[in-house]
Amino acid sequence: MVAATAPGCDSLTVYHGDPWVAAMDAATTKAVEEANAKLMARAAHRVPTAGGAELVHFPVTTPRGQLYGAQARNHERHLRQVLGGKPIDAPVVHAHVGLPSGWAALQNARPDAKVFVTEHASFLDKVFQDPEAVELYDAVLERAAGFLVVGDPVTEAVARQFPRHAGKIGRIPNPVSFDAPRAEPVKDLRNWLYLGGILESKGCRWLVEAFAQCHAEDPTLTLTMVGEGELRRPLTERVAELGLADAVKLPGSIPHDEALGLMRSHDLLVHPSRYETFGMTIVEGVAAGMPLLVTRCGGPEKTLAGIEDAAGELIDVEENAESISEGFRRLRARFLGGGLDLERAQAKLAADYGYEAVAQAHYRLWFPDSP
Repeated sequence: MVAATAPGCDSLTVYHGDPWVAAMDAATTKAVEEANAKLMARAAHRVPTAGGAELVHFPVTTPRGQLYGAQARNHERHLRQVLGGKPIDAPVVHAHVGLPSGWAALQNARPDAKVFVTEHASFLDKVFQDPEAVELYDAVLERAAGFLVVGDPVTEAVARQFPRHAGKIGRIPNPVSFDAPRAEPVKDLRNWLYLGGILESKGCRWLVEAFAQCHAEDPTLTLTMVGEGELRRPLTERVAELGLADAVKLPGSIPHDEALGLMRSHDLLVHPSRYETFGMTIVEGVAAGMPLLVTRCGGPEKTLAGIEDAAGELIDVEENAESISEGFRRLRARFLGGGLDLERAQAKLAADYGYEAVAQAHYRLWFPDSP
C-alpha cells in the first residue's frame, strides 16, 4: 500500500514494529524491554522506502506464547518509546490489522488525528479466542475513523464477533502493480508455481500428489513450491519417494521481488488453499500474465468474479488430488485451444486492484475535503 499511496501524500512515515520473540519470564521481559527503550532513543531512525516514504523499523520484545491482547499493549508501549513519549505527528494515521497495530496507533495518535485500520488477517478466529483481545478490538472498532477489510471472509469474521459494528466495515483491497509485463507470453502450462505457506491448510500435500499424476502423463512438467511451513520436509521426502526430485523444487522462502520474478518465468500459478481472505498472490499472478488454477476457498471467487474463465480455472475445495489434476487437464485444454483471455482479466483486476485505483480510494477516505 505504501508504494501506491505515498506519491500522493506530502509525507508518509511507516512505523513497523517487528516482534522479537523469545522464551522469557516476567523479570527477563521487563529487563529486556527497559534495555530496548534506552537503545531505541539512539537506534531508531528513518530510512527511505517505497514510493518516497520513510520507514522506522523497531523491535518489539515479545515473550513466546504471548496472547493477542497483551501483544497489542506491548506494541503500544514500544511505539511510544520510539516516539519519545510524544504522539505520532500526523493528522491521518492508517494501521494495518486491528491488533496489534490498530490499538497501538489509536493509543499513540494525536487527539485531533483521524485513525483508520485495514484488517487482512486470516486468523481472526484465533485472535477472538482471547478475551482481552476481544475487548481491545471492540475499542478499535469504536474509536477508529474508518475500518476497512480486504475481502468478504474478513468482513464476515468481524461482523460475526461484533455485530453492532457491522455497519462501520468498509472495503478497500490491497494494491497490486500491473506495470511489469513478462518478457513473452505463456505458450503452454508446463512450469507450475506455488507461492505460500507449505501447509495442510494451503492444500500442499494434495498439490504434490496431483502434480505426480499429471507428470506421469507429461514428464516435461515442473513444479516450484516457494515458502516455508510444517510440510516442507515431509513433502521433500514424498517428492523423493515419487521419483520427482528433478521435477519438483521446494526452495523455501524468498524475497517478494524474487517471487514476482518467478511469476514471470513460470507458466501456471496453482493455489489450492482451503481458505483465503483475499489472495493477493492470485491478483499478482494475473498481473504477471499467468493463467490460474485456484480453489473456490473464500477470497478467490470474489476476486475473480466475472473473469473466472478468462483468467484460468476455479476448482472446488476437495480432500483429494484428483480435483486438482482434473482441473489442470481442463485448463490446459482450454488454454491451448485459445479459451482464455488474460488481457481482459488483467484489465478488470487493474481497475479494481491497481496502484492508481487503490490509492485514489485511500485519498478519498483520508482527505475527503481535497479536490
